[in-house]
This record gives sequence, C-alpha cells and structure tokens, in this order.
Amino acid sequence: MNTGNGTRILVNEVATRDGFQMEGRFIPTEEKIALVDRLSGLGYAKIEVTSFTSPKAIPALRDGEEVMMRIARRPGVVYTALVPNLRGAERALDSRVDEFNVVMSAGESHNLANLRMTCEQSFSQLSEVIALARQAAVPVNVSLSCVFGCPMEGEVPPAAVLAWIERFAALDVRGITLCDTTGMAYPTQVQAVCAAALERHPALDFTAHFHNTRGMGLVNTVAAVEAGIRRLDMSLGGIGGCPYAPGATGNVATEDVVHMLQCMGYDAGIDLEGLIGAAAQLEALVQHELPSQVSRAGHRLTRHAPPADFDDIVARAKARKEKEQA
Repeated sequence: MNTGNGTRILVNEVATRDGFQMEGRFIPTEEKIALVDRLSGLGYAKIEVTSFTSPKAIPALRDGEEVMMRIARRPGVVYTALVPNLRGAERALDSRVDEFNVVMSAGESHNLANLRMTCEQSFSQLSEVIALARQAAVPVNVSLSCVFGCPMEGEVPPAAVLAWIERFAALDVRGITLCDTTGMAYPTQVQAVCAAALERHPALDFTAHFHNTRGMGLVNTVAAVEAGIRRLDMSLGGIGGCPYAPGATGNVATEDVVHMLQCMGYDAGIDLEGLIGAAAQLEALVQHELPSQVSRAGHRLTRHAPPADFDDIVARAKARKEKEQA
C-alpha cells in the first residue's frame, strides 16, 4: 500500500443534503445555516448545501432557497446543490449556487424507482439542465448512481458506466461523481472502474462517493485514491442512505475518512478537531447517535488518564520486581 506523501485530497461534504434528506426530523432552517457556516471554516473544497427537488418529494429540504441565500460563503469553497430538472435549475440559479449537481443512475431499475424515468429519459432531461447551466456559466457535476452495483439488477457492467460518462463528457460537464449509492462496491472493482474512467477522460474532475452499508467504505476510499481519484464525497457523522436499497446505511463519515487519510500521509486540508466538534453539533440536531467512529474515539493518539490507583499499581509492580531479584 502506498503512503500519501502529502498528496492533496479535496473533500466534499454531503451531510447537509444527502444526509439531511434521510432524516425523519426536519432540521430547522437556522440550524442548517449555522452548520453550513461552521463547516465552511474547516477546509472543505465543496459543500453540497441542499437540493432543489420538489418540496413534496423531499420535504426535509423544502427550505433550500433560504438556506442557500443566507449561508456565509467562504472564498475557495464551492457551494453546490442537487438540481433534478429545469424548474430546480431555475430555483438554483435564483439562489446563486456555485455548481449544479445533477443525478441519474447507471442502473435502469434504480433510476426508475428513484427518479420515475428510464435512464434515457433522465439523460434527455439533464441535457436540458446542463444547457441552461452553460448559458448561465455555472459548472455542472454529474453524480452517476449505482456505478458499482444496482440493488435490483445486481452487477452494473463497467462498459455501461463508461458509456454514460462518455455521453456526459460530450456535454462539457466539469466533473463526474462515481457513486456507490447502496454500498455494493469492493476494492478491486473500485480500482478498476476508477482507473478506467481516469484513463479515458483525464480532463474531467472525478469524485468518488461511497456508502458504508457492508463495512467497506473506508477501504473502498483507499482503493479509489490509489487508483488516482483526488476528490471524495463524505458525510459528517456518516449520516445518509438510500430509500431504494433495504439495509443501506449512510455515506462514509467525514471525520473517519479524514482521520484515515491523515494517518496515511495524505493532505486533506481539513481541521479534524473541528470536524469532531461539528459532529457533536450534528448529533444534537438529528437527535440520534451518529454511526461514525472517530467522533466518539478521537484521534488514534488521543491520550487518556491512567486509572486512579495507577501509582499504587506501579509501586506494587516495582516491589514485586525487587523481591524477585533478591
């Protein structure tokens, strides 16, 4: 396994969209804004703030315009949002988003279940959104779901994934996110798909997006980075999921991934202690325990006080040693 040697990794936060949309409790608008503002100061490359999907479809994010308009924007941070269609694109433009994040699945069944359209219908609709973004000089990222497997169809052929990337690249999008939407990916598969995508389209900004459904989120992240991916989606506290994959869990936790990358010598540019503090704020907002590990355990070199009777333990051990040597 290679060490990072200071290689820069760009971190994208998705908890405020991908995470919040799965929460049963509506997070108050003021609290959403406060969390985004806090995260903005921690070193992120990008924050996915909200979604401009119909409020009826995702009521948890019905305050998307207000949140996007009221956050305190930091120079160097890209504030993106999910944009599903032309109406959503118009709302996003009015809210001054920095980037459109458009979504479709590489798996036909998942796309029908999630978006109520075939893949071809989704591509046609998103082509219109991308054209509008181009007119407004707003960059577009495509999040391609189920790249590493569909919960209804099983394997998704890599050739199909690469074909969709080719078609979106022809529309001059800025980037493609390779999404393990339902946590079906495994490391050698991740390396092969990411390497093939990077080789064919070196000019695109590729991002990897993993869920931890089967406990392989961190190792899949390492596999993507070693294949050459330098942009990663992750979710504070590990919240999130997929409503069309029974048992699917949240995204890889930001604090867990950043901690791992730092230990391996990569430069994620993120304040880890700040992340842990933000995770505590998030846990209070969602009102349930977060699945992340580092927010509870701390950095691997976190020191803990010895037992209260430690001096007595040392003294007894010393006495026993002296007795044995006598």
